[in-house]
Amino acid sequence: MTTIPDPSGRADFGSAGRAKLAMGNAFGVASMLTWAAGFPAAEILLESWPPLTLITARFMIAVAILVPVWLLVDGRAAVFGARWGRGTLMGGICFGFGAYLLLLAQVYTDPVTVALIASASPIAATLIEMVTGQRRLRRNFILGLGASVVGGYVAIGGSGLSPDLSLGALCAVASSFLFCLGSFAAVRDFPELSPVGRSTITLAGGCIMTALLLLGAHLAGFEMRPSRAVAGDQMGLLAIYAVAGMALSQVMFIASVGRLGVAVASFHINATPFYVMLIMLALGAVWSWPQAIGAAIVGLGVLLSQRHSTLRRPPARPKG
Repeated sequence: MTTIPDPSGRADFGSAGRAKLAMGNAFGVASMLTWAAGFPAAEILLESWPPLTLITARFMIAVAILVPVWLLVDGRAAVFGARWGRGTLMGGICFGFGAYLLLLAQVYTDPVTVALIASASPIAATLIEMVTGQRRLRRNFILGLGASVVGGYVAIGGSGLSPDLSLGALCAVASSFLFCLGSFAAVRDFPELSPVGRSTITLAGGCIMTALLLLGAHLAGFEMRPSRAVAGDQMGLLAIYAVAGMALSQVMFIASVGRLGVAVASFHINATPFYVMLIMLALGAVWSWPQAIGAAIVGLGVLLSQRHSTLRRPPARPKG
């Protein structure tokens, strides 16, 4: 069952409501930490892997890991009885095409910049909830949203993006919107499935979409093979990129969305630049105070947005 805070906001102050919010935020933080681990790995892999080949391999590994886990969690009846048509179509458009756009954005920019541009996600997610009638804007939520966006702005030093990054920025913004839309729909349209099931069925669609794009590129004569032999170090990076940065991250984010709603859960995305910076710091980069301060402001926004929650329960979708 999807766990959504009471529209009146009163349930959030009970022990059960606080526990749901705490668990939702824990899943949100963990999701962004694992997602952040994928950016440095992708940066190294892109030196020899074509973007479309890399993203397809990422989906294949993630789905191969998640399918048996889904069988264990939900059982054979849930897996074989799921609405695969709807799940794969939605996942192909939102996650398949969206993930490819995000990787293209990293090709044009760099890991930290892509994570910074993704700070548009809370705005996109809020618009989605408002259009679907699930979000009523209240003062605390607006303040939290503002803090989240300001945190992302502070993290880039208040300087914005240079014109030569415009194409990468466009790809990242489009990817953020598709990702939020897909996450929202996965929770809304598959209430009978666990977060593992919701993630698997939609990521399988992304896998099919990217595989078809890869096949089309190959038939069109483009070179789709890595430029050097795939050795053990690359397999390790690919495992980080696929298992941590996609499979684990997506399951935990869907779990967060189920408890907080996609708008509040997406606030955690704006702390990702800080997590990426910490990982890059371990790899020899330098500490960035703007990114650290930005992450702190984002955290404040997360807390503000969840006071007197007004998220409505989404209408159930027919199973046909």
